Amino acid sequence: MLRTKSGSRAEMDMTSGPILPNILLFSAPLILSSILQLLYNAADIIVVGRFAGAEALAAVGSTSSLVNLLVNLFIGLSAGASVTIARCYGAGDYKAANRGVSTAISLALTAGVLVMAVGFFGARQFLTWMGTPDNVLEGSSLYLKIFFLGMPFNMLYNYGAAVMRAVGDTKRPLYYLTFSGIVNLLLNLLLVIVFRMSVAGVAIATVTSQVISCALVLRHLIRTDSPLKLDWRHLGFDPWQLKTILIIGLPAGLQSILFSLSNVLIQSSVNSFGSDAMAGNAASSSVEGFVYAAMNALHHAALTFSSQNVGARKPERVQRTLWICLGVVTAVGLGLGFLLLSFGRPLLALYNADPEVIRFGMMRMSIILPTYFLCGIMDTMVGQLRGVGFTILPMVVSLLGACALRIVWIMTVFAANPSTTTLYISYPISWFVTLVVHFICYMFLSPKKLAILKTEAA
Repeated sequence: MLRTKSGSRAEMDMTSGPILPNILLFSAPLILSSILQLLYNAADIIVVGRFAGAEALAAVGSTSSLVNLLVNLFIGLSAGASVTIARCYGAGDYKAANRGVSTAISLALTAGVLVMAVGFFGARQFLTWMGTPDNVLEGSSLYLKIFFLGMPFNMLYNYGAAVMRAVGDTKRPLYYLTFSGIVNLLLNLLLVIVFRMSVAGVAIATVTSQVISCALVLRHLIRTDSPLKLDWRHLGFDPWQLKTILIIGLPAGLQSILFSLSNVLIQSSVNSFGSDAMAGNAASSSVEGFVYAAMNALHHAALTFSSQNVGARKPERVQRTLWICLGVVTAVGLGLGFLLLSFGRPLLALYNADPEVIRFGMMRMSIILPTYFLCGIMDTMVGQLRGVGFTILPMVVSLLGACALRIVWIMTVFAANPSTTTLYISYPISWFVTLVVHFICYMFLSPKKLAILKTEAA
């Protein structure tokens, strides 16, 4: 029998009580989970960079933009599942929430197998199209082939965690990542240092940790008696839930693909400067990821809190959620950005001590970290817009403000002055333009949407 909201201490009712403390309680485990995941990913890069060399570091680090391009459509669909389940949960419709869980897990399995096939068989060709240097191509291709074999487990974990976030449970994914990440780190040390397996060892360790985290999430969903309970006998696609997930999630996924596409173009441009630039870019991206992880938690907070309160017909809490999340994400982005920048050189040296690699890494960090809070504000606005019910708008704005603007920048400004500095400046410019347009759209369009909620509540 399914519990109600109050039946599980790990779940959170976001439709009542103080908003700021609840947002912090929701976000803190999510931030720690993301940071732990990044620490383990950083350990991958550090171990391979220190013990297998700059070329191996470039081989592993240069694959992230391609991986994101292939998986972000389906990760976006997981956001659609989270919003759908959160709304049902906020409205007290627990049977619908449970059908959403079965649909989400079925979608994760389908997506995982599809991405695994495309990624495994297309890895080398994709890397060739990106202009990956010959001395890095073999290692990058091997890493990707092994990595994509674990994609079904990766998708199941991400969708399972999204389901749990929908009802405010961000603690259990933190515990699961802690355990699986320790396994990942130990396997890295064993396979890369002891058995000298280089990029293959890192890939095997990553896939193993994904299998473990996936198993732990599924174990919880199967055993719980909350509205999240997963029954394998009822696994399948509920037509209404699937339609709702696709309506919300497809634009989110397409938006993520647009960002990834522009990042692939930037990575291809970085590749033209050689393996040292690629290694410095990879190390800097890894460090910057800690700031993004903290800020991205506020994106999920805005998305989930606004979704539950839309379901509960409480427009005043929807508005307060936005302002609180914007304030917190700005403070987090600025604070962490300048803190990490002040320790930039020693942090980069952890990945690779080559002065040339560090020089390239500092070029990127000096531009990205002081302005990264703009990306946090942009993402928080996207989360709020989706939570309120605007699904196409964020995608269109991102298409013009992020993807198109960066492509134009690469073809014009960068082409006229081809340097890594010119390339990286495109990031803060595109963030600022996109967040301003998102904010204007929200301020003009949301009052009517929230007025309807107020009428329905009355």
